[in-house]
Amino acid sequence: MIIGVPKEIKPQEYRVSMTPDGVSTLTQAGHTVLVQAGAGIGSGFQDDEYRKAGAEMADSTSIYMRADLVVKVKEPLEGEFDALRTGSTLFTYLHLAPNRPLTELLLTKKITALGYETLERNGKLPLLQPMSEIAGRMAPLIGAYYLQKPRGGTGVLPCGVAGVRPAKAVIIGAGTVGANAAGVALGIGMDTVVLNRSRERLADIDQSYRGMIRTVLLSQSALENELSTADVVIGALYVRGGRTPVLIARRMLAGMKRGAVIVDVSIDQGGCAETSQPRTHDDPVYMVDDVIHYMVANMPGAYPRTSTLALTQETLPYIKMIASNGIKKALEDGILRTALNTRNGEIVHKGLIRSMQ
Repeated sequence: MIIGVPKEIKPQEYRVSMTPDGVSTLTQAGHTVLVQAGAGIGSGFQDDEYRKAGAEMADSTSIYMRADLVVKVKEPLEGEFDALRTGSTLFTYLHLAPNRPLTELLLTKKITALGYETLERNGKLPLLQPMSEIAGRMAPLIGAYYLQKPRGGTGVLPCGVAGVRPAKAVIIGAGTVGANAAGVALGIGMDTVVLNRSRERLADIDQSYRGMIRTVLLSQSALENELSTADVVIGALYVRGGRTPVLIARRMLAGMKRGAVIVDVSIDQGGCAETSQPRTHDDPVYMVDDVIHYMVANMPGAYPRTSTLALTQETLPYIKMIASNGIKKALEDGILRTALNTRNGEIVHKGLIRSMQ
């Protein structure tokens, strides 16, 4: 099979979808791997490393034209739409629920689109998890940075000092993102609160941190109460294949502190605030009603070396499966089939179907 690895074009996206070791594994198995020049530089992998691993260096047009399987990190952007070849297979983070133009393009071109974020194994999301861990750990650090008064924040030191309370972090969601965010927020000294609808997940956090993190069952009234005293709010919700529920209405911003920070990690799936709008690393924040909004849709891209290594060690086995068996036979595997979002001009993932209705 011919596998294509294009360079990511999303602003400030430095990750790459395959390492030289991954290329070596595939070429030794008899496959052809096309890598765009400069694709790995942001993650610390030079073109010569890919050549030594057996890759054929190619431009993006050749990659999309020749590859049976295109492997990316982020969803195709408008500048890549025309290059996508009808009938090919795409394997990447898709996040299609809030992205109707891309969804319609995949349907029109009858592309078999597999999303890292929906692949499920034993009830878990192994291709999403490493990036969720990184984004979750980043979120309190980002929030702490923007609390500085020169950045428009409340001016509250995250860890406080003797006799003065620390900043308060409110985390909405107790999954992988939320749990990792909570650990870092607590670690840097913030007064940390986690809201979640599942009491079981809250119990896990309570037990893990021996009550040092306050846990609250998520309801509208509980959320509004916690938002009123929050310095940093972290959106950590995820719906498999679907759009993130909007829990923070614009009217609630009026009840928040001036200079409070919302770090919406769920922005990839539409965001959990009514005022959430996706941004990039080169223009990450904006202000609405005196509340800072950090809404970067590819947060782990800021730490590309760690992110690329964590991601590719999880995706490579599935890439090998597709390359060795062909997409039709590979999709007989129940785990890989959970990643399937579109095929033959139809939406096949139930969560995505619901979000498009």
